[in-house]
Amino acid sequence: MAVNVNTVYRTVLLIINKEQRGYLTPDEFNRTAAQVQLEIFNEYFDDLNQQLRVPGNDSEYSDRIKNLEQKISIFQESGNCIYTGSRFDLPAMVSPYEFYKLGTVIYNDEKEVQYVQPNELLELNLSPITRPSTYWPIYTYKNFQIEVYPKTITNNISCTYIRKPLNPVWNFTSSPPGYQYIYDSDNSQDFELHPMEQTNLITRILLYSGIVIKDPQIVQIAASQVQTENINSKS
Repeated sequence: MAVNVNTVYRTVLLIINKEQRGYLTPDEFNRTAAQVQLEIFNEYFDDLNQQLRVPGNDSEYSDRIKNLEQKISIFQESGNCIYTGSRFDLPAMVSPYEFYKLGTVIYNDEKEVQYVQPNELLELNLSPITRPSTYWPIYTYKNFQIEVYPKTITNNISCTYIRKPLNPVWNFTSSPPGYQYIYDSDNSQDFELHPMEQTNLITRILLYSGIVIKDPQIVQIAASQVQTENINSKS
């Protein structure tokens, strides 16, 4: 489930050409596309926070909270945390550059570890009733590291997290005599956003290129034309 980067780029070029606004090189497109995708991704969380404050609806397909959660779920991952002597690092498969937000920390695959602020930890340790234990573990989080209490816990910690989307890349080959750009699907990277974001992506990339599209149907018609051309070229 993704948005085809070739469809987006060719649609953008088609509209730019019709508007007589010059040309958008692959490098310019890739940089703009990465920025636009990250903007839309970041907005999911602001929108979700706003929607959680208002009543939802009972419709299976129009509930805004469910729709946003579905879009975010594409980027949800999980893995085992790595003990480094006093703290746990994030799962090895995610780098700090790719990491976006920590989700749930889990002990022994069954118990949720509760997050606390460092000042709360001091207060909790004052009483044997609230002091952390293997039955009620807690953690603090800083600089991509999880510190779990009690300190006797040195393994069996896992977590869920949300990663950032991979940067879209429209890659190409070219050869003489014309050196035209030929789309290279094997070395390209599609947008990772939900397919329903295709029109939004194209509209925002065009906005960065100085073109304001007031009617989304213009984008949809252009994208449909490009997709038809893609199908015909393969038949």
